[in-house]
Amino acid sequence: MIPLDPLPNLADQVYERILAAIIDRTLPPGQRVRQNELAEKLGVSRQPVSHALHLLHRQGLVAESGRRGFEVTQLDPPRIRQLYEVRGAIDALAAKLAARRSKADATGRDRLESALRAGRSADEKTPLARLIAFDVDFHRAIYRLAGNPVIEEMIAPQWPHMRRSMATVLSELDYRDSAWTEHAEIAAHILSGNARAAEAAALAHAVNAGQKTEERLKATLEAA
Repeated sequence: MIPLDPLPNLADQVYERILAAIIDRTLPPGQRVRQNELAEKLGVSRQPVSHALHLLHRQGLVAESGRRGFEVTQLDPPRIRQLYEVRGAIDALAAKLAARRSKADATGRDRLESALRAGRSADEKTPLARLIAFDVDFHRAIYRLAGNPVIEEMIAPQWPHMRRSMATVLSELDYRDSAWTEHAEIAAHILSGNARAAEAAALAHAVNAGQKTEERLKATLEAA
């Protein structure tokens, strides 16, 4: 991990850097996390690291391990499936609302089209962190086009867990292609104003992603 500059929002930067390392598995599940080592690697004092670790602990991303230590938590397959079930309902609503507003919101349309192009431009050399970011950006573009800020407010606390789960399947080339094919279908329905089709496609995509992720996580745990 690259050392950080001591800016006023240092604690936030430390949190984001550790979170990114958990998501891309620089810090894999089960990895022991020590404040002193992280502080040294990031070039900061222990205080912002301690603050970040306690925030990650409250979010369930790290757990207490031994005396004053933490370790990265394991992803729980049933829990991830449950998150995707809820996300499916939210994404379906967002897609339906976005389709109804798409013709009246040129900025939102442009944002969605741009997110789709960015994601479909990825190839086998694209870093995992970028693949996850492309996926998140696409769904956030739909949430914003939906015009209901409560949607993003509700899903925001779950993004760290979703981003972790994405890493388990986006590393597979065949799933990357199928995921963006499904994204393109959702976007096409939204941009054409077909609310019912957009809703159905978004729900199907979330269900499929949840099933794929749960299966992959189970296989990984069984092989460990």
